[in-house]
Amino acid sequence: MRFRGFPPELFDFYEGLHAENSRAYWQAHKAMYDEQVRAPLEALCAELDDEFGPFNVFRPYRDVRFSKDKTPYKEWAAAAGHHEGSAYYFHLGTDGLYAGTGMYMMASDQLARFREAVDAESTGTEIAGLVEQLAAGGYDVSAHDELKTAPRGYPKDHSRIALLRRKGLVAGRSWPVTQWMHTAKAKGRIVETWEGAAPLNAWLQAHVGPSELPPDDRRR
Repeated sequence: MRFRGFPPELFDFYEGLHAENSRAYWQAHKAMYDEQVRAPLEALCAELDDEFGPFNVFRPYRDVRFSKDKTPYKEWAAAAGHHEGSAYYFHLGTDGLYAGTGMYMMASDQLARFREAVDAESTGTEIAGLVEQLAAGGYDVSAHDELKTAPRGYPKDHSRIALLRRKGLVAGRSWPVTQWMHTAKAKGRIVETWEGAAPLNAWLQAHVGPSELPPDDRRR
């Protein structure tokens, strides 16, 4: 199946799910989800795999075990790929479309290398400049989480304290629901966003790189 855009029915599905996030709604609209949501996502992922993947479509079910919010389904569709150490991600729902790339949640060894590189004058000035350029170009530069104060061993008045406090680094763009999303142009906007952030990923790959920890130790 060739990707031809995200159909209007995809957004209709999530409008309905937002109004009634229940197993009854899901069961009544399961065919709509399969045909109008999952199918176009999988088609797009297949086309993105070689350059930015491999990709996986996220499960539609929420993990409610430790959450006060017991609504069972995610009110957005998403997919992520990993290539040469960087993540490539997009999601869409009633608010529109978001595409981003970078290192969203660094493992502890990655975070140590990231902070060392941000602290060093040459590499730190470089990444601060890249972040500034991306922000000026309409990107939202963010992270999975950040500290409320300086990390241990770094001064609170460090010239790049905002970067040092972050536990990841991602650049992305958002768009409200609009007509071009229903066409193949949606793929172009996503790819353009990722390619525009290529200098950020190059810096991360050069100075942070992949985690060298066992998988079970990466989030400790």
